[in-house]
Amino acid sequence: MHDDFQFEPVHGLPEALPKDEHILWQGAPDPMRLAIEAWKMHWIVGYFVFLAIWRIGVSSASVPFTTALTHAVPFIVLPIIACLVVYGLATVQARSTVYTLTNKRAAMRIGAALTMTLNLPYVCIGNAAVQKRKDDNGTLSFEMIDDTRISYLMTWPHTRPWALSRAQPSFRCIANVAAVAEIFAEAAETRVHQPRIVKSDVQETNPAQSAPNAVAAE
Repeated sequence: MHDDFQFEPVHGLPEALPKDEHILWQGAPDPMRLAIEAWKMHWIVGYFVFLAIWRIGVSSASVPFTTALTHAVPFIVLPIIACLVVYGLATVQARSTVYTLTNKRAAMRIGAALTMTLNLPYVCIGNAAVQKRKDDNGTLSFEMIDDTRISYLMTWPHTRPWALSRAQPSFRCIANVAAVAEIFAEAAETRVHQPRIVKSDVQETNPAQSAPNAVAAE
């Protein structure tokens, strides 16, 4: 089988990791949950159920009820086909997606036909939100700081629903979302509060007045 992503030096990432960076977690969306939440498969089923009931009600006014039931058959077959198509699209999206957390960033390899990778350094993430369901499946969304812009259309469905003005890239429909959120929180806190040494060369004009290198911490 041909691997469309065999050119990746690291699974889910476009380049090899620096020596001081390592992967903490990787995952992907659940296809069925993605079909339901992003593609609204349950709304498709509900729409056709409504049409089937309406058709039976209209037909039963002029024909026997058993005959009216047969008039609803197309409204049963069509949603099955529609749901299979939607589930197929969601499966393709899920299989082409890799979510990654490292000790320095969150990364998203997304897109089936046109693949792209989003790198979200923890220092560029202002807040994160967790949407958890009863089965522990859920979505982890990242709210970027003011000067970081993400396109909603380019990253859908890997964004927080209805956050149109300021798109929030998201790990959609992942398993054990609470545990993943905890991994993110610990890594992000460590990274943001990690001191960074910045050295600036000072030209000495007098040995007695020489200055040490400046040290600054983020």
